[in-house]
Order: sequence, then C-alpha cells, then structure tokens
Amino acid sequence: MPGSLTISHHEAAASLDHTDAVRLAAVLDELAYLLGIPGPNRINDTQLAALCEGRAPDRAELARWSRGLAAELRGRRP
Repeated sequence: MPGSLTISHHEAAASLDHTDAVRLAAVLDELAYLLGIPGPNRINDTQLAALCEGRAPDRAELARWSRGLAAELRGRRP
C-alpha cells in the first residue's frame, strides 16, 4: 500500500508493513520463477536487460537475488 515503505537518503534500513512485505516476497518469488523457466512465459532478454538497469544482464544472479530477498522478507534465510 502507498505509504507503507520508508526509505531515507542515508545508510538506514527500509521498512515495510507486514502485509506489503508478504506481497513483495510473492512478487520476487514469481520473478525468480519467470527468470528460470523455459518457454514463452519466461522473462525475455529485453525484459531482463530492463530489470538490470544498464548492468550486464545476469539471469541466474537476478533470480538468486530475488529468491534471497523474498526469503529475508519472510523472515528466513535463503
């Protein structure tokens, strides 16, 4: 929900309300899944490049990052 995320401009942790954290974790898990599957539903190379924002696209690294962050949001380690 709008307003449930707080991010400052310095080295401080961001905070999410629980409901949004659960929802974001589900989105990140789905992203990891769509990065890894074969076939037409897979995130394509153009989409991957956009998600990597100018960095060298690395499908496996982005999937690992997504799964790891989802696990952290759920309160457990990947």
